[in-house]
Amino acid sequence: MSAGQDGTRTERAPRAVGTVWGLLVLNTLGSAGAETIVPLPRSLIQMVTMGALVAAFALALALNLRLRVRAGAYLFLLSLLLVPSLVSSAGLESGFGALFRCARLGLFIGTLWLLSRWWDGGTTFVRHHIRMYFLVLGSVVAGALISPGAALPDLYGGRLVGALWPLTPPQIGQYAAVVTGLAVLLLLGRRTDRVSGAVVIVPSLVLLVLTHTRTATIGLLVGLALAVGSLVPTSAAARRFFAWAVLCAAVAAVGFAAALRAWFLRGQDEEHLSSLTGRAKVWDALLAEPRSIGEQVFGVGLGDKSFGGLPIDNSWLAVYHEQGLTGVGLVAAFVLVLGGVALLRPPSLSRACAIFLIGYCALASYTEAGLGDASPYLLHLAVAASLLAAPAPSAALPAPEPPRRRVPRRARQSEVT
Repeated sequence: MSAGQDGTRTERAPRAVGTVWGLLVLNTLGSAGAETIVPLPRSLIQMVTMGALVAAFALALALNLRLRVRAGAYLFLLSLLLVPSLVSSAGLESGFGALFRCARLGLFIGTLWLLSRWWDGGTTFVRHHIRMYFLVLGSVVAGALISPGAALPDLYGGRLVGALWPLTPPQIGQYAAVVTGLAVLLLLGRRTDRVSGAVVIVPSLVLLVLTHTRTATIGLLVGLALAVGSLVPTSAAARRFFAWAVLCAAVAAVGFAAALRAWFLRGQDEEHLSSLTGRAKVWDALLAEPRSIGEQVFGVGLGDKSFGGLPIDNSWLAVYHEQGLTGVGLVAAFVLVLGGVALLRPPSLSRACAIFLIGYCALASYTEAGLGDASPYLLHLAVAASLLAAPAPSAALPAPEPPRRRVPRRARQSEVT
């Protein structure tokens, strides 16, 4: 047990919780991506990722046999998302794979419920999040050192991919941006030293640049702006960082405008960029597709987040397609609830980290799918929920008995006589 900031006593999370979190991260890495140095069958990757989820649930259950959980709006609304998922998937329009994905989502949410016992508003899960995704980024670096050609293939326009595990540039960019943002905030909050912060931040930023991922870069900048801005009223370090960031941004905009524009365009013309790399065409076709009332309300069932063989790359349209308007309402509800709670909390490091994660996920949801199914985005928001949870009060400790006054033996004998 440890004492919280408000004097309450909170239960310290066992080290095995970090292992559970790592298994959840492994489960959400996915099985589709670039060609690896050693070809990995997709069935083998799916067995590993699904096995990681089963192991995570079993270990979390072993750590929390009494099923002590922390009730919260995020997990409650996320659990309700299973209802439209099951209703739409039961029709088997998306095949038996839809029911399998529902089972996976249920197991994923159940593991989060078991871990919620240790959600106390501290940065424990932030550190687990950074460590696990930094290990993933380490595998990307190892693949690039072993085979630079496989890590920077022409198929992806020379963008960095995973050569040991099939990771796409947007995935790597997302992990690098989240790790960088959280590490910067821990550094500003003096929860880590400068050397440790630099060891995490510098390589992550290099990987982010090599992925040429616009969504992750903008999400990092916007999320950090919101998070650091929330610390400015109470933190001198945040004010200095904000001032230096504005100065560096102004210098970069003036001195490196051409280079930044070339990096941002990635060799594409203005028309291709305006259509969001072809995403808009898929979105228009999805919205124009005739749907029954049931499909509008509950969707067509959990699938691979694609339409017509092309990725949807939009969380809201993917949820609408697979879980209908009901799913869209539930996803919007838990994002808004987390954002509202974060805004109502007093300034603190935990609040700033939560604001960063919520802001990043909200921005990335426009060009990335994942808010309606087991994904890294739901893990990011779970970390935000753990940061916004109030420490659980423990039972009052019994008052110590007053010390007995010792009476000398000679006095006792005199009283008897």
